[in-house]
Amino acid sequence: MAVNTELFKGTLQTIILKMLSENEKMYGYEITQRVKLITQGELILKEGALYPALHKMEAEGLLETSTEIVDNRLRKYYSLSKDGGKAVASKLEEAKAFISQLELLLKLKPSY
Repeated sequence: MAVNTELFKGTLQTIILKMLSENEKMYGYEITQRVKLITQGELILKEGALYPALHKMEAEGLLETSTEIVDNRLRKYYSLSKDGGKAVASKLEEAKAFISQLELLLKLKPSY
């Protein structure tokens, strides 16, 4: 079943924060591949959505960047800033609360 991309976009910042909380640093393509792997291909994170979100989060001070040369190419890595680390827990709590409310409204039975 295809996932609605508008719903996905609304949770993009939370997904990125969670991915980076579990990994010291990641580059953009790596984030897209991890999302695809974890969701068994159900969610495809397109670069056109990912990079604007990463840049916005960097501008907001949630992410820090570093660059390395890998295979003669410059690779930009993203990691959580101190503020980004603090934001992870609150964003996850917000997402869980929203999912709980959505389950109540739609009368869904939790699968966990």
